[in-house]
Amino acid sequence: MLGVDSVLIPLALLLAFSLHAGSSGAGSALEMMHSYLQVLPLLLLAAGALSIFLGVSAIQLNAYETAAIGLTGAFSIALVMVSVLLATAVQLPMVISTHIVFGISFFIFSISSRAVLLQVVLAIYRRSSVRCRVLIYGAGTTGTQLVSALRTHEHIEPVAFVDDNKALHGLVVARLHVYSPVRIAEIAAEKQIDRVLLALPSLSLPKQAQISRRLKKLGLEVQTLPSFAQLIGEEALVDKLTDVEPALFLNRDEVENVTGNGGVESYQGKTVLISGAGGSIGSELCRQVMQCRPAKMVLFELSEVALYRVDLELRQLAEETDTEIVPILGSVTDGRQVRRILSDHDIQVVLHAAAYKHVPLVESNPLTGLANNVLGTQTLASEAAKAGVERFILISSDKAVRPANVMGASKRLAELVIQDLATRVPAGEGPVYTMVRFGNVLGSSGSVVPLFQEQLRRGGPITVTHRDVSRYFMTAQEAVHLVLRAGAMAKGGEVFVLDMGKPVPIERLARQIVESAGYTVRDVITPDGDIEIEFIGLRPGEKLTEELTVTGNLTGTSHRKILSADEAALSEIEIASVLSALRSALAAGDEQAAKEVAMRWVEGYSQAVRTAHDAQAQAAPAS
Repeated sequence: MLGVDSVLIPLALLLAFSLHAGSSGAGSALEMMHSYLQVLPLLLLAAGALSIFLGVSAIQLNAYETAAIGLTGAFSIALVMVSVLLATAVQLPMVISTHIVFGISFFIFSISSRAVLLQVVLAIYRRSSVRCRVLIYGAGTTGTQLVSALRTHEHIEPVAFVDDNKALHGLVVARLHVYSPVRIAEIAAEKQIDRVLLALPSLSLPKQAQISRRLKKLGLEVQTLPSFAQLIGEEALVDKLTDVEPALFLNRDEVENVTGNGGVESYQGKTVLISGAGGSIGSELCRQVMQCRPAKMVLFELSEVALYRVDLELRQLAEETDTEIVPILGSVTDGRQVRRILSDHDIQVVLHAAAYKHVPLVESNPLTGLANNVLGTQTLASEAAKAGVERFILISSDKAVRPANVMGASKRLAELVIQDLATRVPAGEGPVYTMVRFGNVLGSSGSVVPLFQEQLRRGGPITVTHRDVSRYFMTAQEAVHLVLRAGAMAKGGEVFVLDMGKPVPIERLARQIVESAGYTVRDVITPDGDIEIEFIGLRPGEKLTEELTVTGNLTGTSHRKILSADEAALSEIEIASVLSALRSALAAGDEQAAKEVAMRWVEGYSQAVRTAHDAQAQAAPAS
C-alpha cells in the first residue's frame, strides 16, 4: 500500500498541474512537474511517515470501509499541508488551489485504487478456490447485512434473494435479484445453488423449521442464522422451546412431596429392591425411597444405559446417607437370578415397576409383552414369598381396566396374579401383596408431553389420534409419593387406585404445550398460526377414554388421594390355568393363542377390542 500511494502522489500532482496549466495559461504541466521534483522526494518521505502514523497503509483491502475512507481523507489533507510548506520553503510558483486539487486528486486515486485492487484479489481467490454459491431466504435487514458481510468472503458467493413478501419480487436489493419462494427449485438449478441461508430471525422457530424442512426435501442444504442484533447481544438468544414443568399441564394442584409425611417407616432402614429401576417411574421410586433412608437399595434393570444413569445419580445422592446402592443387570423373567438376588441381599421390600408399557410396541410384540409383564411378575412375586420378603407392591396402570390392547391386558393379568398370591399367604406369614393403579405420567418416556414438545421443535404438526381422546395424568413425583404411601398402608390384596382428578382432553393438552412455548395453534380461526394440530386416527389398541375400575366400586382410605377398588379375582386353579396356557403359547410362539388367553380371563378385553376396532373403522382422521 505504501508503494501504491508513492506512485499515486506524482500522478495526483501531474493532474493538478495539468488543470492549473489549462486554466491559467501558465507553463506546461511537465515544466511545473520538473520544477517540483526538487521537493518531491521530501514529500514522498513525509507521505510514508504520515501513512504509517495514521495506519492507512495497514488497512486490509476487505476492511477498507467508512472509517478507512476518513483516514485517507485526513492523510490527503496532511499531504496538502506538507506540499504547501515545501513549495513555500523553496519558493515554487504554486497557488493554493493547485495544492488543494492535488489533495482531492490523491484522495480519489487512493480510494479508487483500493476498490480496484480488492476486486482483483477477489477475482484471483474465486478462480483459485471452490466457491459456495448461496441463496438467501429473506431480503430484510438481516438478509441485506448478510450479503454485505459475504461480498468480501473468499469462499462464499451470495447469488440471489427469495422472500415471501410479494412487494419485493422482481426488485433488486443489495445488488441481488429477489425471487418468489415458489421458484426456489428452478433458481437452485439455474444458478447452481449450493446452500440456502435462512435470514428470518423475526419468524417463529416452528415456521423456520417448516421452511427448512420444505427446502431439504428439494435436496438443498439449509442453514439458519440469528439476527445481527442477537449476535452482538442486543437481543437475548433465548430458546422459546425450553421444556415446561409437566405439573403446569395438570390443571389441578399437585400432591405434596413424600418427605416428612407418613409411610417413611415402611422403607427406613430396610433393604429395598426396585425392579425397572431405570425407567421413568422406577428412577423416581429410587429417588423418593432414598429420602426414606433405606439400609440398601438394589436396582434391578434390564437396560444397561438406564441402569448406569440411575446408579450414577443415586450414588451422588447417597453420599449424604449410609444407604448402600447395588446395581444389577437382569430380567424379572429369569427365575434363578431373581431367587439369588432376593436371597443374597435379604430383600425386605419389593417395588415392582419393571414392565413393557408402550401400547403400540407391546401390541406389535405381544409374546414379549405378556412374558415380561405377566410371567415376570409371577416369577418375582412367587420368589419373594419364598425369600421372606415383607412387602411387595406392583405398579399397575389404568389401562388394565377393560383393556383394548395387549399391554393393558398384561397388566390386568399381573394384577390377578398378585391378587391370587395375596389370598394364599396367611396373615403375618408372608409378604403383604398389593398393587397401585394410576394413569399416564407426564414427562415419562412415551408420554405425549415430550412427544408433542419434540414435534414442536421440528415445526409441527402436533399429532393427536382423535378429537375426543382424553387421559388421566399425574406427575412422576406425585404418583410415586402416593405409591409409597399406599404400599405402607397396605394390609394385603388391595387394588389401590390413585385419584388423578378429571381426565384431560389430549387436544387441549396439545394446545397448552403450543401456547406455553409462546406460539399459536394454526386452525380455522387463526389460519396464520405457527403450529398445526393434526388428527391421525386411533392407533391399534387405543381407547378414547380410560377407566379406573372394572366394577366402579371405590372406597376411601386414610389418604384422600388413595382409593381402594373392589375388583373380582380368579381362583388359584384359574390362575394356574392362565399361567400354563400362557407358557404353552409362548413356547409355541403362537401370538394368537397368547391373546386368546388374555381375552378369556381378562374381563372386558374381548369386548373392548371389538369396540376399539369399530371405533377405528368409523373414525376417519380429521385435520
